[in-house]
Amino acid sequence: HTDLMDRVPWLEYNIRSMDYISRPSPRLFASHLPYYLMPKGLRSRRAKVIYVSRNPKDVLVSYYHFAKYSAKIETPEDFDCFMERFLAGEVLASLWVDHVEGWYAHKDDFNILFLTYEEMKKDLRSSVQKICSFLGKKLTEEELETVVNMATFNKMRSDPRANYENMPSDLLEKGKGHFLRKGTVGDWKNIMTVAQSERFDSVFKERMQNLPLRYCWDINEDLPSCQSKTLVG
Repeated sequence: HTDLMDRVPWLEYNIRSMDYISRPSPRLFASHLPYYLMPKGLRSRRAKVIYVSRNPKDVLVSYYHFAKYSAKIETPEDFDCFMERFLAGEVLASLWVDHVEGWYAHKDDFNILFLTYEEMKKDLRSSVQKICSFLGKKLTEEELETVVNMATFNKMRSDPRANYENMPSDLLEKGKGHFLRKGTVGDWKNIMTVAQSERFDSVFKERMQNLPLRYCWDINEDLPSCQSKTLVG
């Protein structure tokens, strides 16, 4: 069985030494790159980009656990030190708010759909329908149900084709964690102290208020009203 690394390789990490140019259409790629490092050809708007962002406190916590699990990233001393590096943009993919701001500010340069992790988690069916509409794909009700079922976090976590558990040990250290860990919204509350949360807000809150994207911070929150419409560049 082909896995995600075969089906959707990382643009910036050609781990399996594929010939990306000769891959059959439609070619699918994953990436964490900021807009200005993406291939210039994307600005022709022929290719389609689906940009998924997540509330930054959960990104921080997920990133912290991934850094402890990854063989390629420096193991963080502790959460507080890692948070300060995250807030300063001294991590892979740089500053979260710069990344999101940059892609959104240049949305008209790309054929792009913006989604949030939280809306996919809380209303996966609607998210799949948005993606189908963006890609110009029509699914039967049965096909839609199959996609939604197979794309749930728990289903992907248990599927060896999707859970990245077969990655080589020089990339991910076996026994130190899981690529797909919890997959919830609001896990930051289980690790961040009140003081750390306030420190985080003091750095990010003002700039986030200027973003057109809104985020859920807890699994029990309703989706922000702006997420009910599709944001397309």
